Amino acid sequence: MPENERAAATTITPYPDGPLLVRGDFALVTPDGERIDTRRGTVALCRCGRSGLKPFCDGTHKVTGFRAEGNHRPT
Repeated sequence: MPENERAAATTITPYPDGPLLVRGDFALVTPDGERIDTRRGTVALCRCGRSGLKPFCDGTHKVTGFRAEGNHRPT
């Protein structure tokens, strides 16, 4: 199968005005290289910078009105 048709081992999906959803086989590490236990094969990573559970999303983006550039939904 050509490389561009192979399924990725990991997918990262930016949700409109929300987190990055990471699915698959991945490792999450600190800047020092220490592994962060994800406990599952799918995680939501914070993009707004205001989560109390960083690097994970806790839904704070909804309360703060976070808007990701280029991802605005029609109203």
